[in-house]
Amino acid sequence: MEALYLLIPLSIVIVFVAICIFFCMSDSGQFDDMVGPALRILHDDDKPAQSEQLPPD
Repeated sequence: MEALYLLIPLSIVIVFVAICIFFCMSDSGQFDDMVGPALRILHDDDKPAQSEQLPPD
C-alpha cells in the first residue's frame, strides 16, 4: 500500500512530461508532413541523366 503513495504521483509526473514533450515537438513542426517522405521514395527517378548515357556506336 505504501508503494502506491510513490507510484501514483510518479506515473502522473511521467504522463505530464510525455504530453509536454509531444506538444513541444508538434509546435516545432516535427509532425507537419507525415506522407511526403513516405511517397518521395516511390517517385524517385532511377533513369540516368542525359549526360551520363553513352552515345550509340
